[in-house]
Order: sequence, then structure tokens, then C-alpha cells
Amino acid sequence: MDYIEALILVISFLIFLSLRVPIAYSIGLSAFFTLLISMPLLPSVTTLAQRMATSLDSFALLAVPFFILAGQIMNRGGIAYRLIEFAKVIVGSLPGGLAFVNIIACMLFGAISGSAVAAASAIGGFMNPMMEKEGYDKSFSAAVNITSATTGLIIPPSNILIIYSLASGGVSIAALFLAGYIPGILIGLALMLVAGIYSYIKKYPTEKKAGLKVLVQRFLDALPSLFLLIVVIGGIVAGIFTATEASAVAVIYTFVLGFVYKEITLASIPSILLETVKTTAIVMLLIATSVAMSWVMSYESIPQEISTALLSISNNLVVILIIINLILLFVGVFMDMTPAVLIFTPIFLPIVTDMGIDPIHFGVIMILNLCIGLCTPPVGSVLFVGCSVAGLNIQKVIKPLLPLFLVMVFVLILITYIPDLSLMVPRWFGF
Repeated sequence: MDYIEALILVISFLIFLSLRVPIAYSIGLSAFFTLLISMPLLPSVTTLAQRMATSLDSFALLAVPFFILAGQIMNRGGIAYRLIEFAKVIVGSLPGGLAFVNIIACMLFGAISGSAVAAASAIGGFMNPMMEKEGYDKSFSAAVNITSATTGLIIPPSNILIIYSLASGGVSIAALFLAGYIPGILIGLALMLVAGIYSYIKKYPTEKKAGLKVLVQRFLDALPSLFLLIVVIGGIVAGIFTATEASAVAVIYTFVLGFVYKEITLASIPSILLETVKTTAIVMLLIATSVAMSWVMSYESIPQEISTALLSISNNLVVILIIINLILLFVGVFMDMTPAVLIFTPIFLPIVTDMGIDPIHFGVIMILNLCIGLCTPPVGSVLFVGCSVAGLNIQKVIKPLLPLFLVMVFVLILITYIPDLSLMVPRWFGF
């Protein structure tokens, strides 16, 4: 079988990346050069442009800028502080209490905002100085913040799960959202286990145990923020509104909450909108070029070639899943989540579904793989943000990051080979 198209695609993409060409342009240019094998210059240009334009013509994709806007509002709206204070009264008195607070606050904030970068920035900005003041190692605090921030991409609402739904050909967004709860919580618990052991060995201090009155007060302070999860996920699952409509509801709710908390003013709105437009433009360009590359791959029959190559190695499901996981872990090291999902879902999803894997289950496997990649150099965006917020270079964070990284991989193995961990909750709701 002729693999020339696949080779040109991969080699040209790696060359562009090595030349530090931005990822979106690297994807688009490598797709263009691959298409030149089968088409003349002008049809290649017009076909790619058409595919990029039509890829953004989707009602479901409107959820992405709305959730990005909601995340920006939350980042400035005092939500992070209230979630941290709530987490402190729950777990602050345990060994390694502030590390647990960091993890739980990241899980809650990441779930509400749907952004790992926002969680690492907002929670890390509060927690790193607090943990350092109490005697925690600065690099350990940063490592905890970096790994736990990724849970917000698995615990819904999550932009990347919406993008997977589009790439998979229409897997239910509500079902994907429900499927993320148990895996996301498992990752959080695994990170807390490692953080607790590390803190016990290092004899880090604990917070004074809060009384019932303080607990109730902190819960009531955080309740409006937590209620957003019920509004968004409950509305989608109950069929009251779509994911896109839910994202618009989230924007309105967070704006009102920001004004109620007196953390957002009319003067701050232009800067919030500007940041949202910048982030949305980057994401949409990535989506457009990634979808164009996926179409080129399909046109050149590259997914079929990869499928044949994988199945020639083994037709055992366990082995195939190991290979796919290793590939996705490797891909996550070098590629951002959005293009990785859009490019590799059409390749791997037909293979695993033919072997009996539920598309919802595979979606969770894929997102969890790529979440681990966000914590690794050279492209790990959460790693860079977490290090920047902590004022550290990457080398100092790697050592405390390794055990946290390993338990994330362990949870990935559990999720991969125990489908009920992903499918149990969707089944309860009839998906």
C-alpha cells in the first residue's frame, strides 16, 4: 500500500513545527502540500479555503466563544476566591490540606469555567502564595496546580467535549458531559492521594478545623457559583436547552454574579470581551485548519491506511487500545487539544467502534490522554501557565510533577479498560 501521502503530511507538519511555525499554520500548510499530490495548485487552494470556511458553519460551535466568555468573566468575577475558601473549610484540616484545597478548587473552577488554563491561572494565583507562606515547597504547589487544572476539561461543561462531539459525527453532548464526571473525580482523588502522601512525608502544616458556622457561611458564599453547574448541566440533560443555549445562559449568569460580587464593573467589560475575542480567534483558526486537514486525510484515504497498519499489528482490542493510548499520549506532548481531537478522532474512532468500543467511552479516553499532554513540555499550555503563575522554570517543576503525572496515567488505564466508569452515569440518564 502507498503511504506517500501520510509521509508527506507527517514530515511537512514536523518540519513546520521545528521551524516554530504556529500550530494552526503548520496544520494548514501540511494539509495543503499533501493535497497537491492529487490536485493542481488552484483547486487545492480553493478546496482548502472552502473546507476551512464551512467547518465553522455550525450552530454547536457557537458554544465555544460563549463558554470562553463565561470563563473570562469567572476569572475576574471573584469566583476563584470563594471556591478556595469553601474548599479550605472542607479539607484544609487534613494532612496536606492546602494541597487538597488547590486540587478541589481547580476541579470546581475548571468545571465551572471549562478551561484548564483559566483554572491554573486563577487558582494558582491565589493558592501558590498561600501555600508558600505556610511552608509548602513552591515547585510542589505549582505541580499540584498544573495537574489538577486539567480536570476541568473532563468534568463538564467542557469545550473540548463539544468539539469531540462534532468530530465524532454527532455523539450526544449531554451524554459526553455526564460521562466525564466519574473519570474527572477519579483523577482528583488520585492527585489528592499523592499530594497527601507527599505532604505527610514532608510534614506540611494543616489548617485549623473550621466550625459549623464558618462551614455554612463559606458554602453559602460559594453556592451561587456552584449553582451554575446545576443550571448548565441540568438544563442540557433535562432537554430544556442545547449546549449552545446553555453557554449563553452561562454568560448571562456569570455576568450577573460578577456584578453581585462587585468584582466586575462596566469599565472592565471591554477588556473581558477583547480577551474573549483573542482566544476565540485562536481556537476557531485551529478548528478550521484541523477540519481541513481531517478532510484531506479522508480524501487521501490516510485513516484507512493507518487502520490497516494498526490491525496488521494485532486485532486484539487490549493491544489496539494500548497502541492508541501511546499514540495519543505522544501526540498530546506536541499538539494542542483542539487540533488533536479534530484530526485523530476520524482516524481512531472507526477502528475502536468496529471493535465494540462505545464512542462516548472513547471520547473520555481521548480527552484524558490529551489532558495529560497539557502537563508535559514542549507544548503543554497548562504547564507553561502554571509555571508562569508560580514564577518558576519548567525544570524545577518536573520532579514533583512526575508522581502526579504517573497517577494520571494509572487512572487513564482504569478508564480505558473499565468502560462502566465512563458509561455508568450516562446510562442512569437513559443515554
